[in-house]
Parts: sequence; structure tokens; C-alpha cells
Amino acid sequence: MADTLTSILKKLLNQPTAPFHEYHVRAQIEQLLLDVPHVELSTDAFGNLLATYRKGKRKSNPVWVLGAHMDHPAWVKNPGKNGDWEFLGGVPKSIVDLPENIALRRENGDIAPWGFPVTIEEGKVGAAACDDLVGCAVIIATIKELARLGLDATVHAAFTRAEEVGFLGAWHLGKHWPFGKEAAFLSVETSRPVNGAEMGDGPIVRVGDRLSVFDHDLIATVMRTAAEQGIRVQRCLLDAGACEATALQACGIRSAGLSVPLGNYHNLDDDQNVSAEYVMLEDVKATVNLVVALVGTEHQGLGERTLEERVTLRMKEYKKHLEASNAKFEETLV
Repeated sequence: MADTLTSILKKLLNQPTAPFHEYHVRAQIEQLLLDVPHVELSTDAFGNLLATYRKGKRKSNPVWVLGAHMDHPAWVKNPGKNGDWEFLGGVPKSIVDLPENIALRRENGDIAPWGFPVTIEEGKVGAAACDDLVGCAVIIATIKELARLGLDATVHAAFTRAEEVGFLGAWHLGKHWPFGKEAAFLSVETSRPVNGAEMGDGPIVRVGDRLSVFDHDLIATVMRTAAEQGIRVQRCLLDAGACEATALQACGIRSAGLSVPLGNYHNLDDDQNVSAEYVMLEDVKATVNLVVALVGTEHQGLGERTLEERVTLRMKEYKKHLEASNAKFEETLV
């Protein structure tokens, strides 16, 4: 899987992208999934790319929808200002407008991303836009691995547009949800590690972000799967930013988040210098392994009871104590 994953990363990370201008990335994803068995591709009215891997009748509970966005902060030509360059995405204007940073942009038609090369060496993956093309690569590698193994499973994927300017593609997806009530959304992101998370320590099971907290039962399922498979993960609240799970959850879709730890988030290093983003290859591999297991295996053996199950058992265990103490409470009311 490692060579295949490296190839997928190189092909995707070399594609220029920007909010509303994800066509290069979308075409590459379509090419990578075109001949994969049991995969169907489509687009919705917003231009989000949708994919479904379906083999056999087995369905996980829930049916997962894996989500990643195809855009990254970059310059685009403003259609209302004679084609002048405008920077879209979460980087301070005071930094974007510095002459030395303007010199780093690389024009490609109507977009101009940062001009950093793709590098994969000594276990580190660097590029102009790891966020969230690495998440897209994880989903593609997951689908390819399911097909290679011939696993009976159903899993959906949504590669969304215009996340960096306010979850626009994700919001459209949530408001026109095509996957059914039993489906749940898993945001597959790259995120700045905070609150104890570290690069190189495995994927982060994201219990929430800056705007919301995610579905407890879905998080428990991801954690249980990691334990069953012996995959090291980090369980953290990543509140330095927000991800598409928040948008889908606001639309009434059960949601959770999974993140690959990211260095130089939005191309800014610790000194606020414009730099290439980077992730650790082992973190990416572990994320693929976890998502494959999440959608491709039965969750048996290890695992915690749900909170409802635990409370019900405790109620039975302590029933006599409750009844005896209730009598004392009644005495105090007399």
C-alpha cells in the first residue's frame, strides 16, 4: 500500500488549487478512481465530486461518508475587478501582501497557489497544499485498498469545493444530503496539532473543533476500531480551527472528525513566514489503515459498551441500594 499511497500523494499534491477553482484536483481524483472496481462517480449541483464503493450487501453501522475538501488558500483572478488577483482563504492580508510573499506565488491560469514543490523524503511529505489534498489522498487510498482486498462494504465519499471560504461545498452537501438517514459523515482533514496532539504520533480522532463538538457514539466507534486493529491514535479537541464536520452537523447529519497532524498550517511557520505545509508519511499510512478498518471490518471482540448500556447495567446492579435509599427519602418528606 505504501508505494500506491506515495503515488497518489504525488499526483494530487502536484495539482494547483484554490477556492472555487478545484477542477485540476477533481480531474485527478476522477482519474485515480476511474478504473477502480465497484466504484461509481458523480457530481452534485455545486460541483462536489461524489464517489461510492459498493460490493456485496454488507453495510457497516453506520454507513460512512468520508469527506475532504479539494481547495486551499490561494490567489484567484477576481471576475469583477478586471481580473486583478485576490487572495481567498484564511491567511492574514498583512502577510499575503508582503512583496517577498507575492514573489512566491506561481500563476496557473486563473489561480496562483504558493510555488512550493512536492517533496517526499525521510518520512516527511511537503507541498504547497497538504490541507486538504492529503485528506483526499487518504480517501482515494482507502477506496483502492478496499477494492484490492475485495472487501464487501458500502462507503461513500464527498470531495467538496470552497471549504476555505466558509464550508460552502459542505453546506450544500448537508442541505442536499444524498446518502440516506443511516449515513454518517467523517471529515478526513489535516489539522494543526494542539492540546497535546503531536506530529508522528498517529491520526487524531477529533472530538470537536473551534465551533462544535462531534457525535459521541461515532467517536467511540472510531476509537474502538483503532483499539481492535492496534492502530495508535490521539484523541483531542482540535480547537485551533474548524472542519467540515461542523457544517454537516449543523445540517442535521451525524458527524465526526479524523485528522492527520499538519505542520505549517495554511503555509505559515512558527515565525509567520510563508512555507510549505507538511505531514508525516507514517501518520498518513495509519489514517488509511484506520479508515479501511472502520468501513471494512465487523466491530467485535474489544470495545466498550455504549453509555446507555453501562447505565442500564449499573441500574440493575444497584437496584437494592436505590430502593432502600428511596425509603429514607420518603421518611424525610413526612
